[in-house]
Amino acid sequence: MKNYLLLLTLVLGLNQTQAQVLKYSNEFLNIGIGGRAMAMGGSVIASSNDVTGAYWNPATLLKMTENLQISGMHNEQFAGIAKHDYGSIGFSLSENSKLAFSLIRFGVDGIPNTLYIMQDGQINYSLIRSFSAVDYAFVGSYAKTTKIKGLNIGLNAKVIRRVVGEFGGAWGFGIDAGATYERNDWQFAAMARDISSTFNAWTFNLSEADKQQLIAAGNAVPNGGLEITVPRFTFGVARKFYFSKDRYSLLPEFNFDLTTDGQRNVLISSKIINLDPRMGLEFGYNDFVFVRGGYSTLQRVTDISGKQSFNGMPSMGIGIKLKTLSIDYALGNAFNQGLIGMSNIISLKYGINRKG
Repeated sequence: MKNYLLLLTLVLGLNQTQAQVLKYSNEFLNIGIGGRAMAMGGSVIASSNDVTGAYWNPATLLKMTENLQISGMHNEQFAGIAKHDYGSIGFSLSENSKLAFSLIRFGVDGIPNTLYIMQDGQINYSLIRSFSAVDYAFVGSYAKTTKIKGLNIGLNAKVIRRVVGEFGGAWGFGIDAGATYERNDWQFAAMARDISSTFNAWTFNLSEADKQQLIAAGNAVPNGGLEITVPRFTFGVARKFYFSKDRYSLLPEFNFDLTTDGQRNVLISSKIINLDPRMGLEFGYNDFVFVRGGYSTLQRVTDISGKQSFNGMPSMGIGIKLKTLSIDYALGNAFNQGLIGMSNIISLKYGINRKG
């Protein structure tokens, strides 16, 4: 009963009887957004220059060139089973401050509920009902210049809503903070996700019949509770080089993710601190066509003979900029699941310059 096991995994995996720090809490917020960024392996916290920067590093919103920008993205994982969507709008409040609002949705729809598939000892498929497991994030972003030349700062305030059908859900709140510093054409950046620690408060609405079904299958009944996401830090450096009378450009960026929520399978791994590097490269022609590539999620892999090697996630993509309209495409693998995890990511961005 694969569908039955899937349902149990979704519901019982949320069982929190008390406040608990989870290593992969709110992991949908770490997948990434935008065709440009995903093509560059997510290594963009220093070089982002539009409204999508609100996600990667809110301080980069100061690089928005239009008064108003609108962006959207659609992405599907696991042959379309999981759908990942993003939309944002950014405003220029002044030359020294920017504001943006974003919505992120990651969900699996049409999951069969097989809790009550048995009737008179027989399987009755007509009793199957479906539900959705969906995560939402509503994000408000603000960026402002400082009195220190070249230093910009930004802040994200996010409200999280997670829903598992009619069985239960959670509300959460957290804060991100970011900064950029430019000097001699070099761009440096720091990003702190969940700097406040993000709290998800879970509640469940299981009927007595649901609870009895779970107990009969030998599973615990979820009671709700508090799920805590601890801070994650990212540091980055980038520089853009121009060639042949500025017709060609080359922008490399290097990022380093630092996590403190337990040991992970990354390049530098320990129970206290983990370091995961990523890199991206963007080649441009006349600020019109861009070719991009990236490499991220470097992990140790052990083969059947016990030999260890390193494996990572390559990504690639292209972009076209038509005055105020940008179209970006990326071929990526957000979950490192081989061919089944490959996804086509398409995003659009449109800018408007208000006169007067």
